[in-house]
Amino acid sequence: MAITMIGDRSRLRPHVKTHKTKEILQLQLDAGITKFKCATIAEAEMLGECGAPDVLLAYPVYGPKLVRFLNLMARFRQIKFSVIVDNERAARDLSEAASAAGETINTYIDLNVGMGRTGIRPGEDALVLYRLCARLEGLTISGFHAYDGHVREIDLNKRMAICDRNFEPIADMVRTLKSEGFESLRIIMGGSPSFPIYANYPEVECSPGTFVLWDKGYDDTLPEQAFLPSAVLLCRVVSQPGPNRICVDLGHKAVASENLLARRVYFLHAPDLKPVSHSEEHLVLEVPAGYSFCVGDVLYGLPFHICPTVALYDWLTVVQNDRTFEKWSVVARRR
Repeated sequence: MAITMIGDRSRLRPHVKTHKTKEILQLQLDAGITKFKCATIAEAEMLGECGAPDVLLAYPVYGPKLVRFLNLMARFRQIKFSVIVDNERAARDLSEAASAAGETINTYIDLNVGMGRTGIRPGEDALVLYRLCARLEGLTISGFHAYDGHVREIDLNKRMAICDRNFEPIADMVRTLKSEGFESLRIIMGGSPSFPIYANYPEVECSPGTFVLWDKGYDDTLPEQAFLPSAVLLCRVVSQPGPNRICVDLGHKAVASENLLARRVYFLHAPDLKPVSHSEEHLVLEVPAGYSFCVGDVLYGLPFHICPTVALYDWLTVVQNDRTFEKWSVVARRR
């Protein structure tokens, strides 16, 4: 469905952080997707081992990570690896390391379009950095990268308006650089909430990740996207600590816990269960009238945030037609 939404496989660059598995990656490769995005060296290594043709490591690369990245380039010569930079020192460090290793590193300028996490603001400073990267030995500058994970408005029209505003200064920079003779500037932009919007911009490569598994969070907040959740957590009632209370084995180590307590897991067959407390190994739930549970009962939960939840597990157990038929190793969860 993601391919249909964007209309052109060459403009889809899915992020592998959601699944971190070779099997799901292979499904994407089999579907004709050739470009990918990742956040860790382990994810980049997985992509290399599976023969993904084009890989962007969308995370600042310093120190030992830079050495490991250069080793990956040497190990997988057939793959086009790229990195991001957002400041002069990073660019010069990349240049120095690449030159010493006899390599040329493909580079994108990382832009801060409001996320406030990494990146340089669009404008003159970003243009100066782009021109610098074009001059430095050991670097090939290819374009801009921008992630707008803060854009989560449920109202699609409001989301579209924000995305349009985010894109406008980037388009201005591209026009400026083209007038100076720079060619083939790529723009890699957006995540799951915004990629259908940027799909309307033919010059943008879109990089959603969550769509391959989906989760309760996006299912609630992105009603216009018809992806179906395909990852579920199995847990059991391990105790009944008091009246109208049960405890299940779904602690911090089993489900992503960065959200507010009420937005960590949704129970498929008991949606009215209310989280009361959450710790490393335990999730205590208030049971409303009408439910009856016993110790040992099984519950199925949809995580609100699937990406960091997957990273907590060594294996994904694959179920088809009510039967377990495979286990897929979450190979890129290691750091």
